[in-house]
Amino acid sequence: MGWGKLFFTVVITLSAALITYNILISANASFKQEFPGPSNNFRKGGIFSQDPIIQMPLDKSKSKKRLFHTAVTSSDSVYNTWQCRIMYYWFKKFKDEENSEMGGFTRILHNGKPDRFMDEIPTFVAQPLPSGVDQGYIVLNRPWAFVQWLQQAQIEEDYILMAEPDHVIVKPIPNLSMDGLGAAFPFFYIEPKKYESVLRKFYPEEQGPITDIDPIGNSPVIVGKEALKKIAPTWMNVSLAMKKDPEADKAFGWVLEMYAYAVSSALHNVGNILHKEFMIQPPWDTEIGKAYIIHYTYGCDYDMKGKMTYGKIGEWRFDKRSYDNKWPPRNLSLPPPGVPGSVVTLVKMVNEATANLPNWGS
Repeated sequence: MGWGKLFFTVVITLSAALITYNILISANASFKQEFPGPSNNFRKGGIFSQDPIIQMPLDKSKSKKRLFHTAVTSSDSVYNTWQCRIMYYWFKKFKDEENSEMGGFTRILHNGKPDRFMDEIPTFVAQPLPSGVDQGYIVLNRPWAFVQWLQQAQIEEDYILMAEPDHVIVKPIPNLSMDGLGAAFPFFYIEPKKYESVLRKFYPEEQGPITDIDPIGNSPVIVGKEALKKIAPTWMNVSLAMKKDPEADKAFGWVLEMYAYAVSSALHNVGNILHKEFMIQPPWDTEIGKAYIIHYTYGCDYDMKGKMTYGKIGEWRFDKRSYDNKWPPRNLSLPPPGVPGSVVTLVKMVNEATANLPNWGS
């Protein structure tokens, strides 16, 4: 009996010593870890906080994929159609490759009637705004089209990537969103602080600081489906309200709908992780780097020595606006030597798509 008591006492002593040792080690351990953070660390309702151990990145090969659905709004114009066909060609190329979390794809056609490419590109037909409501700013059909699609379509994925026809995917895209935050590209020309007095009409001071409004548009953005279902009607209403407001319309111009999305995201307390590597925009971005998307919104003009002549039509050029009412020809001429790799890659990818898509230009 005495030996039993002695043994029990020794076990208790050793256990207590081991527990004390582990506490001391844990208290002095360094848990410094680099994690991607949201654009705002302080949001309405309290401080944004995360347990760094819980948020440590997982081995994607062992974790369940978080698929997102890619959605592109479009009219039935030749201009939008040829871009959508190229965009979808490259989407299919990368969809099932390693590191991709790309799920389904939908072209949201907002002209109210089917077109002849319904069998080639998965398409949802949305109704346009009533005549005159867009006041000549056709982009206002985008949020209204998303509202209809989100309400009526069966979307299997839990996340949505909002993209545009003039996006070319250059590699598999993972789900860059996390922890209730969207993933978005920051635009240098979206400046909420600069236009605070105008934006306060739509984002009152009681909602929070103006820095809650991220410098983003609606595209490219990866966001939770349920969050977008809440944001989209607000985005539509804020867009219409801004267009009707002379001060806002003058201040924001052609990026008005982008500001409206940024405001609506903030109104619903959905912050965004800003990813500069989400996409590049030639000719200003000269290399592909870590980008997932080429956005060819700007014209690319060069002389035959490879020198950019922006603002002046070059001896060699690629500008999507050259094909606003006609199909670009197959086998576009490649840029002259010295033109940046981003432009060369873009033209080669356009050429590959047009060479392989049936009935191109007809």
